[in-house]
This record gives sequence, structure tokens and C-alpha cells, in this order.
Amino acid sequence: MNMLGVRIICILVGYIFGTFQTAVLYCKLKGVDIRNVGSGNAGTTNTLRVLGAKAGFTVLFGDMIKCILAIVITSLVFKNVLGDEVYTSYNYLLRIYTAAGCVLGHDFPVFLKFKGGKGIAVTSGYIIAMHWTFVIVGMLGFLIPFNITHFVSLGSLCLYTCFFIQLIVEGQTGLFGIGIDLMPQSIRIEMYIVAFILTALAFYQHRSNIKKLMSGKERKTYIFKKNKID
Repeated sequence: MNMLGVRIICILVGYIFGTFQTAVLYCKLKGVDIRNVGSGNAGTTNTLRVLGAKAGFTVLFGDMIKCILAIVITSLVFKNVLGDEVYTSYNYLLRIYTAAGCVLGHDFPVFLKFKGGKGIAVTSGYIIAMHWTFVIVGMLGFLIPFNITHFVSLGSLCLYTCFFIQLIVEGQTGLFGIGIDLMPQSIRIEMYIVAFILTALAFYQHRSNIKKLMSGKERKTYIFKKNKID
């Protein structure tokens, strides 16, 4: 099978799963249009601020699961289609293309006029599906700055930065479950490029938050305390 076609299918499958907007659907069940309250963002943080910790964790879980499921489906399908040898080389590349599609579907859902979330919870699902070492670094990368500052945006950007750096380090040293000799350098470089695009997108989606952080106007978020709502 043509590998360009495989990449495109992974992106499309991911996008379809990404358009499932957990925040919008969950909040509608509670009688709230999350896009019209708080920051207007259809994601975990705005849901947490508006409806509390239970709702926030529900949305976080839903957004992570949709990315994990998309990756599981594309992995199972292409493992059978490509065969073990080819799949071993392309396994992690196909995961990141599926995750990229899911982030795009979440951030720019076609059924909601391309107004979605910022893709951090979705990326957390990808990190879980990637390798256990990414989970540890990702949690530390988010929780340490968040617990110190209570700025979700800062924790989110630190998570993405850690993910990008770790992907390169582990890719070049063959640490995340596949020997360096089994993954050609060209595939690893392609993974780094996709990861860089996703990281740049995350920073772009947080551009207003970055301005507020720099001006000292960013709003703090508390998990188990009542948050101020605009």
C-alpha cells in the first residue's frame, strides 16, 4: 500500500475522532453552551471553570480517549495491512499522524464552524499512546509549572515543549520501545517535523494566553476551588 495514502488515512481517521467535541456535548447535557460562557473555548479548562472539577475531568478524559481510540484503530488496521516488518518501522510515525489529525479535528471541527479547543487534552491522549516514558515527563512538565503558578496555559506549553524535546532525544537514542536500527533516520526526522508543527500550533492557539502571561493578566485556575468566570 502507498505510504502517502497511509499517512492521509491516519490524518483523516484522527480528524473524524477529533471532531467529537466532548466539552460541547457534555455541557449541552448540563444545559450550557460552553462556547458562549467563560473564555468561550470548548476545552477542559473552560469547562472546569464553568461547571467544576467533575465536569473538567470528564471532558479531559473524553478528549484523551478519542485520540487513544483513533491511534488504536489505525495501528490495528495498518499492522495487518502493512505486515510486521514495515509496520515496525512506521508504527510511531503513523501514531503521530493520527494524533495530528485528531488535534486538527479538535481545534478546527468542521461541524462547529472550525471553532473548537486548543488540543492539549488530545495531545495528552497521544502521549499516553506513545510510550510510558512520555507520560512521566509529560505529567511533570505540566504539573510542576501549573502547581507553582496555577496557569493552565503555562503548564500546557511546558508539556508541549517537553514532549517535542523528549521525542527528539528518545528518537535519536532508540529509547522508546524500538531499536534505532529499525526506524530509519528519514522517518524519525519526519516525526520531528510533525511534532514541531503540532507544538507551533499549540503556541499559536495559546497566543492570547501568552500575551496575558507577559502582561501579568492571565487568569489562574484552581481544580478544587471556585474559579472566577468572566
